[in-house]
Amino acid sequence: MASSEKTIRIGTRGSRLAVCQADWIKARLMETAPDRTYDLSIIKTQGDTILDKPLAKIGGKGLFVKEIEEALLRKDIDLAVHSMKDMPGEIPEGLAIGAVPIRETPYDALLSANGEKFSELPTGARVGTSSLRRASQLRHVRPDIHIVPLRGNLNTRLSKLESEELDAIILAAAGLSRLGLAHLITEQLDKQIMLPAVAQGALAVQIRTGEARIQPLVEALNHSRSLTAITAERAFLKRLEGGCEVPMAGMAQITGENLTLEGMVADVPGETVIMDSISGASAAAGELGRTLADRLLASGAREILESFKTAGD
Repeated sequence: MASSEKTIRIGTRGSRLAVCQADWIKARLMETAPDRTYDLSIIKTQGDTILDKPLAKIGGKGLFVKEIEEALLRKDIDLAVHSMKDMPGEIPEGLAIGAVPIRETPYDALLSANGEKFSELPTGARVGTSSLRRASQLRHVRPDIHIVPLRGNLNTRLSKLESEELDAIILAAAGLSRLGLAHLITEQLDKQIMLPAVAQGALAVQIRTGEARIQPLVEALNHSRSLTAITAERAFLKRLEGGCEVPMAGMAQITGENLTLEGMVADVPGETVIMDSISGASAAAGELGRTLADRLLASGAREILESFKTAGD
C-alpha cells in the first residue's frame, strides 16, 4: 500500500545500527522537509534470519537488501536506507540510488580483549570475523592468526569477544562511530594492513525511479564528494563481481579535483593478493573504477574469480 502524500515510509533492517542509520536519514529529511511525516518500517532480510552460516555460503551481497527492495517495488515503503557496502553491483530495474549522504570513515577497526594493537597480538591469536575480505588480508599480513567465524548483530559480535575467548574482533569503524561506541576501538587499521570494503562507511538512500514526490526530498541529502568516491568504487565492484562472495576491496580518496582509487582481489588463504591503484580526474570516477578492475583482472584476479565460480558450481 502506498503512503499518503504527506507521510514518507522509510524501509530499514531492524538491527540497532540499521535503525540508527535510518533515524539519521529521517532527521535530515525532517530538516529539509519538515512539513512531512516520517515513519520507519522494519523489514527482516535473509541475512538477519540465517545466522549459523558464513555469508559467503548463503549468497554474500544482497542478503541484507533484497526483501527491502521488494517492499520498495511493491510501494509498501517510499524509500529505503541501506549500508552501501551491502548493495550488489547491479540495482534492480525500477530502483535507483537517490542519494549518498556524507560518508563516515571507511576503515576497519580492531577491538582487542587486552588492548593490544594488531602488531602486538600474540602468535596464533584468535581473531573474529566472517568477512572473507578481512580474513584474507589478515592471513596475508599475519599467517599465524586463527580466524574465528563471527556472525550476528553488532552487540552479539561485541559480546563474543569475551564469551568465545577471542583475542580480537574486526568491525567497521563507521558502525561503531554511529552508535557512539568509537571508544571501544583499539586501533583503526591502516589500509596497508586492510583495505576497506567497497563503499564501507557510506549509506545508500534507495528510491523508485521517476518518483516526483520522493526524488527531490532525497537529492537534498546527497554529498557530492562521497557520491563521486562511491561511484568509482562501485564501478570497480561491478566490473569484477562474478555472482559470488570474493575477497575484494576498494577505496577512493579525493584531493581537489583528483581521485585515487586503490583496489584488491585475493584468494581466501591470503596467499595471493593482487593490488593496484589508479589516479585521474574525479569527473571520470566510473571510468577509473572500470579501468582499475580491468588491470587487476589482467594481473591474475580473473583466475581467482574463476576459481570461486568453479567452487560454487
